[in-house]
Amino acid sequence: MKKNRAVGKHLNLWLILLGALLLAGSYIIGIRYIIGNLNVFEHERGETNRHYVAVIAKSTTSAFWKSVFAGANAASTEYNLTLTVEGPENEEDYQTQNEMIRKAVENGAEVIVFSAVDYHANAEAINEAARSGVKIVVIDSDVDSDEVSCRISTDNYQAGRMVGKAILSGQLEGLNVGIVNFDKNSANGQQREQGLREELAADGRARIVDAINVLSTTEDSKAGTIEMLKEHPEINVIATFNEWTSLGVSYAIRELKLAEETFVIAFDSNVVCVGMLETGEVDALIVQNPYAMGYLGVECAYNLINDLPLESVQVDTATTVITRENMFEEEGQKVLFSFD
Repeated sequence: MKKNRAVGKHLNLWLILLGALLLAGSYIIGIRYIIGNLNVFEHERGETNRHYVAVIAKSTTSAFWKSVFAGANAASTEYNLTLTVEGPENEEDYQTQNEMIRKAVENGAEVIVFSAVDYHANAEAINEAARSGVKIVVIDSDVDSDEVSCRISTDNYQAGRMVGKAILSGQLEGLNVGIVNFDKNSANGQQREQGLREELAADGRARIVDAINVLSTTEDSKAGTIEMLKEHPEINVIATFNEWTSLGVSYAIRELKLAEETFVIAFDSNVVCVGMLETGEVDALIVQNPYAMGYLGVECAYNLINDLPLESVQVDTATTVITRENMFEEEGQKVLFSFD
């Protein structure tokens, strides 16, 4: 009996020890499971904790800006950046842009890639962002700030001169020009108009009859164009400077049945305007490279974040004049339909 009791005591001790080992093993396994899950969590969090770049545009709905966003997204994928893209509902709403700038700073943006609705009214919000440590890259439309690290856009002044050259190549005399521009506080539109005016003034064959500023909407630019042509029926040339005004002018020319009598030079490669180039409501398009603006803007942001040297602080993304004569050529097709 004593032997059995001893065996029983030893058995109980072994069972207790075995239980303790099993408990310890379970504890270790549990700790490893938790640590494993934490590692997974850290990995997943790392995927959303990449360097953050905010793109704040003048609007989000036009074909131009959609192409900008496509370029920006391509660059963010290539450089492994977290990217947000936003803009106000219309191209006059600088107040909403200023709020977007402030929220991007609050959300931890390291670089803001920005296109200004208003050259002056957006400046203080941009300066505040820069003072908080955020780098600024401008695309398309400039802002009145010395805090901008790089500017990437069409050479707007030279693009305006290209408009003038296209007008002067159309006919030799009797050029009565009407200008339909967008918001006068937007730098790119004013620079384009300045280039046009100086090109025409240097030649002397053209007379600017009227110049109007309209909202960047198809409806307002169409109404403004119709009113201008009714008030000045002698106008036989119209120059206009962005996608929305180009659409509005084109629709006005179609509605008034003035395609044969009026030489129209417009901006951008909206599919409707390309169609009207073929049918005659538009005679020439100044086509920009919005995809490059978006791509290079985000690429520049990556370089700034990583303290890499910039090739240039002023980048011209180039423009091309497309007419009915070259629109179906291979190079013309590449420019018009470079990114579907």
